[in-house]
Amino acid sequence: MEIISVREAPKLACEFVEYFQSKWASEESKAVYEDCIKSSIEAEGFLPQWYLLRDDGETLGCVGIITNDFISRMDIYPWLCALYVEEKYRRRGIGAMLVEKCKEETKKAGFPALYLCTDHVGYYERFGFEYIGDGYHPWGESSRIYKATL
Repeated sequence: MEIISVREAPKLACEFVEYFQSKWASEESKAVYEDCIKSSIEAEGFLPQWYLLRDDGETLGCVGIITNDFISRMDIYPWLCALYVEEKYRRRGIGAMLVEKCKEETKKAGFPALYLCTDHVGYYERFGFEYIGDGYHPWGESSRIYKATL
């Protein structure tokens, strides 16, 4: 198994885009993922980052690190986003591998913390994330915000 960054494998950009779109995008938001992922290849600095976890050519999951996850707390970053593990590979530690990769890379880049927003209570706490409050999305919903000190 290996975690691949789109920056390290720009020839796979279309595969990255298609995978993230298939897991996270609506018809209206497909362009957001395509533009963000493709633009990240040439981005200056650490952010954003997009990763696929692959094993023998099969993609088992994905995750990203971004500057803001469509949430009102624009004063804090970076944000872990778009964590997904294929259903048949869940409960095997793959989510943990992807989260740990993000934490390691974020720390290496000099950030003191990594944030995320989610409605999943009890999952991210296992990886050292602590609930710090609620944030609000442009579409009128709210999500719990978590922080992992690195």
